[in-house]
Amino acid sequence: MRKTVFYVPLAAFLLLSLFLLSGLFSDPRDHGSALLEKPLPAFSLPDLQQPNRQISAADFRGEVTLLNVWGVWCPTCNAELAFLTTLRQQGVRIVGLYYVQPVDAAFGEKFDLPTLQQQVRDKLAEQGDPYLFNVVDEQRSLIFDLGVTGAPETFVIDREGVIRHHHVGDINPQNWPQLQRIYQQLQQGADHVPTP
Repeated sequence: MRKTVFYVPLAAFLLLSLFLLSGLFSDPRDHGSALLEKPLPAFSLPDLQQPNRQISAADFRGEVTLLNVWGVWCPTCNAELAFLTTLRQQGVRIVGLYYVQPVDAAFGEKFDLPTLQQQVRDKLAEQGDPYLFNVVDEQRSLIFDLGVTGAPETFVIDREGVIRHHHVGDINPQNWPQLQRIYQQLQQGADHVPTP
C-alpha cells in the first residue's frame, strides 16, 4: 500500500512533466486546424469598401487564395502589410478578412462602418494594400467558424475552396518561402501539400 502511495504521484508527476516538456519544444505558430482539408465555411458577408457587395465562399473558387485575417488595431498586421503588398504585386491572390474588435452596447459602443472604412483606407494608403477585397465580419461569425485565435492569421485556400494550410502569425520574408511552396504546388494542381 505504501508503494502505491509513492508511485501514483510519481507517475502523475512524470506524465505531467513529459506533457509540459513537449510543449517547450513545439512551435507556437504550428496551429492545427479542424478545418484543414475541408471547404471554407459557407458565409455571405459584405465587402468592407463596398458594403452593398456580398462576398461568399464561391468567390474563393477558381484561384488559389491567401485569406489574411487582420485589423488596423493589430501592430503585427500593420507590419506585414508592406510585404503582403509586394506578394500581391508578384501575382499572389490575397483577400482580407477584417477582424472587428468586439463592441459593448452596455457602454454605449456601437459598430461604426464609415469610421472603420476610413481607418482602413488610411492604413492601406500608408502601409500598402495587398487585398483584392476585404470581407468585414462584424459579428465575427466567419472568424469563429474558422477557429481564428487572433490576428494575423492566414489560410491558404485551393482552387476548389478547400482550406489547405493555416498559418498563425505574420507572413514575412523568412517564412514566406515555406508558404510559397504550398501556394505554388496548389497552383500547379497538387493534391497533397507539404507541411512547412
